[in-house]
Amino acid sequence: MLKRSFQPRLSASSKSLRPLNSRLKPHDVAPDFSLTDVFGVPVRLRDYRGSRLMLSFYRYSSCPLCNLRVHRLIQQHERFARGGLRMLAVFHSPSDSIRKYVGKQDTPFPIVGDPDKTLYARYGVESSLKAVARAAITRLADAGRAMSTGFLPGSIDGDKALVPADFLIDEAGTVRVAYYGRDIGDHLPLERIESFLCVSSEHPSSALATGLAAQGESL
Repeated sequence: MLKRSFQPRLSASSKSLRPLNSRLKPHDVAPDFSLTDVFGVPVRLRDYRGSRLMLSFYRYSSCPLCNLRVHRLIQQHERFARGGLRMLAVFHSPSDSIRKYVGKQDTPFPIVGDPDKTLYARYGVESSLKAVARAAITRLADAGRAMSTGFLPGSIDGDKALVPADFLIDEAGTVRVAYYGRDIGDHLPLERIESFLCVSSEHPSSALATGLAAQGESL
């Protein structure tokens, strides 16, 4: 039987850095964690040392806008990987639900469940009813794209008011970009990811230059 995700274990050093639920800023040390992905594979932040990482927080697993974003990242994954980027996604749902909904996309990067919102609190990811209301006005087109792509609403097993957040973390474990969405469909623009990959490498390789110059498919 596949394991469910469990409450992240935070290191003592990360606990002393900043209070829970406060937002991260550039140059902050990324809070450490140790957990398992939706298939029971251990995932630890320290295992990403030496690599550039995008850590993304989503709402619940059947959220159409969240699944649309994952779909878009899958489309861009190969060229971002050529640029040296690794990805890790966090959902506010139990593992079995994530496998049922997001898992259908066969993501090339790990996904972890944090139903207790332990990691959400550590990274200052917030809930906002105003953000939900704002998306009802500004995200109608994206909602239509999500549903036309097959991401229909399903069971809600997480906080409906959670607002997405994305963090770009460098090889030393330092936060370089902390992006907190303005609404429930707002994510770090792909262009910001490209810029991070360019400035994080003093001597871009030909693979990086080629990967970032390629035009990815968009919806």
